[in-house]
Amino acid sequence: MADSTPSWKKNDEEDEDEELDETNYIAQKDAVLFAIEVSDSMLTRPPPSDSKNADTDSPTLTAIQCAYQIMQQRIISSPKDMMGVLLFGTEKSKFQEEDASSRGSSTYPHCYLLSDLNVPSAEDVKELKKIIEEPEEADELLVPTKEAVSMGNLLFCANQIFTTRAPNFGSRRLFIISDNDDPHPGDKSARSQATVRAKDLYDLGVTIELFPISHPDHDFDRSKFYDDIIYRDPAEESDTVPGRTNFKSSGDGISLLSNLVSDINSKQVAKRTLFSNLPFEIGPGFKISVKGYNLLQRQVPARSCYVWMDGEEPQIALGESSRMEEDSAKVVEKAEIKKAYKFGGTQVLFTPEEQKELKNFGPPGLRIIGFKLQSMLPFWASIKKSTFIYPSEEDYVGSTRVFSALWKKLLDDKKMGVAWYIARSNANPQLVAILPSPEKLDENTNAQTFPAGLWLYPLPFADDLRNPPDQPAPVIAPDNIVDPMIKIVQQLQLPKAVYDPSKYPNPSLQWHYRILQAMALDEATPEQSDDKTIPKYRQINKRCGEYIHQWGLLLEEQFRLFEKERRTNRGPESEGPPPKKARTTKTESLEGLSIDDLKKAATSGSLGKHSVAELKGWLASKGLSSSGKKQDLIDRMEQWIEDN
Repeated sequence: MADSTPSWKKNDEEDEDEELDETNYIAQKDAVLFAIEVSDSMLTRPPPSDSKNADTDSPTLTAIQCAYQIMQQRIISSPKDMMGVLLFGTEKSKFQEEDASSRGSSTYPHCYLLSDLNVPSAEDVKELKKIIEEPEEADELLVPTKEAVSMGNLLFCANQIFTTRAPNFGSRRLFIISDNDDPHPGDKSARSQATVRAKDLYDLGVTIELFPISHPDHDFDRSKFYDDIIYRDPAEESDTVPGRTNFKSSGDGISLLSNLVSDINSKQVAKRTLFSNLPFEIGPGFKISVKGYNLLQRQVPARSCYVWMDGEEPQIALGESSRMEEDSAKVVEKAEIKKAYKFGGTQVLFTPEEQKELKNFGPPGLRIIGFKLQSMLPFWASIKKSTFIYPSEEDYVGSTRVFSALWKKLLDDKKMGVAWYIARSNANPQLVAILPSPEKLDENTNAQTFPAGLWLYPLPFADDLRNPPDQPAPVIAPDNIVDPMIKIVQQLQLPKAVYDPSKYPNPSLQWHYRILQAMALDEATPEQSDDKTIPKYRQINKRCGEYIHQWGLLLEEQFRLFEKERRTNRGPESEGPPPKKARTTKTESLEGLSIDDLKKAATSGSLGKHSVAELKGWLASKGLSSSGKKQDLIDRMEQWIEDN
């Protein structure tokens, strides 16, 4: 049974790190089942076109290619999630034949389970790749039935797959790809059965997403059938839901595959909460509840593991860590350890209860303490990434309406809220700016690229500020250098002058997984990575190469004038090389210092002037541990000096 306790209410007494650990939220399991229709119209190739980007494959084969690409992506981005591919409308039938408890394929006629719902494996990817690259395999499998296909039967089949393969998954989605907007014209019984089966899926927690395919001579009409079977939670409905998209299967140069992949990518990752039902106090006695989402997370290669090969079959070796005494190598139990902080050369010990009380600044919550203009927020004030929040109706009915009113007011007046924020029990309090964001949609697919809502933007405290280093006065460039550069910058702007991170995959990460994929699927090792961050030098030269050349000549001329003027200001004696800087007195070696000298150095704080290597050498000469950061080494030296 899932734990119903909100994440912010759970005490993490053993966790010394004050940061909220997000790995648990990232690793929540998700199951996606593709249901792809096989029919005469879905197997018809688009008409020929002169466009280089025109579609050449049928919608069914394109959808399988889409599933193939998404499966490759999910192996990398979500290795614990499940994915499956179910074909419906086929002459052949197949349903979990490897499962001894299966009731047989005759139960679900014209449903072919191409890839069972499971964590994607190399064999699953190879199976889809074989259908895409080998026409004989596709021709043998993709044979449409002459009989009517029951959508109720398809939905019941999907129900059984989710129930048997992913019974406890928090997110389960069924992606239906079809061009038939009315599969049961005039058959009220079949429509009623499909509606009941769809409601069963909804009650099970399965979300149905439709990806309709339109043809040049026919636009998909959802209202004929699918509006009755695709259920939505009323609490999730809002004005910010993106418009619906119908994908065109045509040779007009707009790739059906790229549109499908783009739209499915926008829906394939379920929103995963960092906290649920956090109290949001807008005024005295006026509270709503919100959920927090992590929409930005640095992606790194999956953690490598060690494999034990001496058994009957390879097994992953699990590591364990323990604390040991430095002298006797005896294992120290957790109950024997006390936490201490160093203050004035002495160690102040705390019991677990005292340490817990030190971290207690009140219950978790978000409380507005005032409002300011957004223009007053300096660009350098970002110290951590922001958290996206959205209303929740579970604790306070009406939260969505109040949240929407606050969001609209902040957006229209270009203001921000300043709030006191405690994310979870025993977490350090933060000051955050509450910033509104408008919704942004993709121009091609009309899919949401940026959500409408509020963001918690962490603000620095006075203790977090650092003084900038001393810098020489900047050299101001003359206008005849600045003006040509403005023209160059305008020519080299990104599309719409906006950086879109979805266009630039991490080349190091992609290359890492591309090599893994080639080894797992027995593919040829690629010669080089596809690095989208490399500048397009030919286009740059074509657009403003002449401007850059002329600007370089101007810069060289101005530099000569600048150097001449500087020599003139220095006088005739400055013709030679600049004077050398006076050498500073070198810090005396630690080895030559007496105990009194060491005490003076510790008192004046000059131990930090010595290098890490020198500190480690001194500690090693005294038989002390030389591990740790520089401050740890200094602390260890000061403790020795104090004891001696």
